[in-house]
Amino acid sequence: MTKHMLLAAVVGAGLALAGCDKAAEAPKAETDTAATGDVVTASSNPTVGGAEMLPTRTIVENASASPIHKQLVAAVRQAGLVETLSGPGPFTVFAPTDDGFAQIPAVTRDGWMRPAQKDVLAGVLKYHVVPGKLTIADIEAKIAEGKGSATLKTADGQDLTATKSDGAILLTSASGNKALVTQGDVAQSNGVIHVVDAVLLPKM
Repeated sequence: MTKHMLLAAVVGAGLALAGCDKAAEAPKAETDTAATGDVVTASSNPTVGGAEMLPTRTIVENASASPIHKQLVAAVRQAGLVETLSGPGPFTVFAPTDDGFAQIPAVTRDGWMRPAQKDVLAGVLKYHVVPGKLTIADIEAKIAEGKGSATLKTADGQDLTATKSDGAILLTSASGNKALVTQGDVAQSNGVIHVVDAVLLPKM
């Protein structure tokens, strides 16, 4: 081997090793792939109530970090649904804000939090969960297919109706009350959260 060939080989090996070191040192972004195939990173995922929502965290972990979902998280814990909503899913969760819970009469809210009403509370919360991962685009597609409305089957077995209202998703419960999706497509490691402005009431 000539001196020139030997020098070229050494330089080439050095560059290859440098490239490997840089690849090893490069930080890994926290990501999640949505149903559309788009990659959601920590920086592109929406914040909720000013709090960062990481797509690598579960629904319960991110909801617990949200300053506007304290009532929801307390209810999930009281109903014994933490393990379920921390599971692999995927789940679509319509998450009522604290202001949404405040619309429910205090006597009813307090009653739900009693141990004797655990099953009732679990039923209300499961009514906000749809098995599978439905993005806003998915829901809008179902509404279009249904010529203006879509029926979503919730985890408690009852139907939830989705329509469009002034460009937003409007949900109508089995008992007739309504909630608007005020923020959608908050990616989770085990599904997606859509923030809603009211508690949806199933048929009791």
